[in-house]
Amino acid sequence: MSFPVLLVIAHGSRDPRHAATVHALTSRVRAQRPGLRVETAFLDFNAPSVPRVLERLAAEGAPEVVALPLLLTRAFHAKSDIPAVLREARAALPRLRVRQAEVLGPSPLLNAALERRLYEAGVRPGDRSSTGLVLASAGSSDPEAIAVIAEIARELRHTGWCSVRPAFASASLPRTEDVVRALRAEGVRRVAVAPYVIAPGRLPDRIAAGAAEAGADVLAWVLGPAPELARLLLDRYDEANATAARRVAVSA
Repeated sequence: MSFPVLLVIAHGSRDPRHAATVHALTSRVRAQRPGLRVETAFLDFNAPSVPRVLERLAAEGAPEVVALPLLLTRAFHAKSDIPAVLREARAALPRLRVRQAEVLGPSPLLNAALERRLYEAGVRPGDRSSTGLVLASAGSSDPEAIAVIAEIARELRHTGWCSVRPAFASASLPRTEDVVRALRAEGVRRVAVAPYVIAPGRLPDRIAAGAAEAGADVLAWVLGPAPELARLLLDRYDEANATAARRVAVSA
């Protein structure tokens, strides 16, 4: 049986750590599901681009592709950039079926990956009740994306942290350093910063600088190639295939 190709679409960055992390994640996806063809493409800065990968797949005779945005929220790239690129590809490559999967977040698996990184950085399960958590995301001008981050912070607050506050590296306020200082002013003894981002780059560096400037006790690493993240990519791929199968059944 031939399965659709999984095409992971990342944003891209001038920072070489970004692409390296994305490739490490897609390698883990391949390891979790041997036999599934997994390709990687970038919207900007890095090669290969999305059109080039789709052209190559079409030339090789691939019948179907599930395009999965490597994004945590449904902001501009998921709503505009990626759909536009895929529309152009469908018009240019009519024999190649291309479907867009849902973005990654929100998901319990992302929360689990976030906590994995916090534990790796030195937070112990027993520290939750005395630790304030800064959920530091890249930021967005999209109200829907901001609301999702705020909701995730509320969910995490119910898992035992003494406080959980969102922060943003761009486009929105407050900044990481402001939230760290606010928690200190409220008497929180220990503050941990959890970057809610997938790969290193300019904005994660800004989060790290804000954490250091304000004296956070713990700074976790980005989500990166966490096993939970790899599993989530496969879940979104499976959901896209299941949705397509239901549509075919309904129309039959």
